[in-house]
Amino acid sequence: MGQTGDAWRELDDELAAWGDGGRVATLWWRDDDCVEPSAALDRLLALAERHDAPLALAVVPARLSTRLPERLAACGPGISVLQHGFAHRNHAPRGEKSRELGPDRPRRAVLDELMRGAARLRGRFPAARALPVLVPPWNRIDPALIPALASLGFRGLSTDGAREASEAGPGLTRVNTHLDLLRTARKGRRFDPAEAIRDLVRHLAARRAGEADADEPSGILSHHLVHEPPSWRLLEALLERLAGHPATRFLGSHEIFMSGPRPQAS
Repeated sequence: MGQTGDAWRELDDELAAWGDGGRVATLWWRDDDCVEPSAALDRLLALAERHDAPLALAVVPARLSTRLPERLAACGPGISVLQHGFAHRNHAPRGEKSRELGPDRPRRAVLDELMRGAARLRGRFPAARALPVLVPPWNRIDPALIPALASLGFRGLSTDGAREASEAGPGLTRVNTHLDLLRTARKGRRFDPAEAIRDLVRHLAARRAGEADADEPSGILSHHLVHEPPSWRLLEALLERLAGHPATRFLGSHEIFMSGPRPQAS
């Protein structure tokens, strides 16, 4: 089976180590760039239903189709909507990494866009569906913006990589993703499922060893709009292996971001 088979065995061994210690590895699943119904979204939602896996859809407010709320109305409570920036538009200077929420524009203009985006999602989805959680496009945000997010009503922030603290700021829970199904492809190399699986193994192992925050659920990041067959196959295989495993539990966005105390008004 080669490198991929070895990576699957490493994941099985890591989950066995969690189980042998009487512990349960918490997981969560985020999918970015959702804007409208599509065959790919139907496939994604079918996977979530088949495996009873909660799914957080990071929706781009400025590009939101009027048909998406209608499509999601038929879904159970495990499907949540998070705010994916505002328009998913790159404002970085030429030659720099893409970012929408960077230091390239006046801070007030960026925050006003986020407020408009939040209002748009609140107006289109029930409160139980659309959660006040910000997912910055390209997983990048100017740190100077973060202290203002709670005052805008946000309760959570999600980017990528192992978090350094459970709060990004007062009243702002931070939970990231750790396995990006497109990470290796973005580097201009051939898609490498073994490397993606090992990203998850590394975060799980670091949590178990106390080298990363043990309370941060290990996150899977998918992008249904651009998945090619190998990415879909890996996602399906991951869910098959993880969902229902005695040493794992998938968490929904409500439990992750909304279970703590509400921030005090300033």
